[in-house]
Amino acid sequence: MATTRAEEVAELLWELKRASKLAKYTIVAKRAGFSAGVNGKAMETTLRTVRRDWPHLQWWRTISDSIMIDKDSEQAKKLAEAGIELKSGKDNLVTLATPEELLMEWPEEVTPIPATPEADES
Repeated sequence: MATTRAEEVAELLWELKRASKLAKYTIVAKRAGFSAGVNGKAMETTLRTVRRDWPHLQWWRTISDSIMIDKDSEQAKKLAEAGIELKSGKDNLVTLATPEELLMEWPEEVTPIPATPEADES
């Protein structure tokens, strides 16, 4: 059974797909209403749920905040299949070749200021 957290992330993954963009764990988690956790662990757990319950969604559109990806990982393969250029990083890692063009930028949500009752003018 999917969690509310996973449902929110699933909605954001749909937005990312429609925009042909990627997003960092922290950004997606924040928009979904939770913390990505230390080294993105909460986000990774949520993504496992999303992959189980909605296998058709493009889970690979969320990337670690470092934008470093294991070279031989399923995520790197999915990104390459989608035509996203990766460049070699250190050790066995790759990174996005043009992150500034690929990362989704949602507008900051403005919190409305609550209305205050008008002062009694009598």
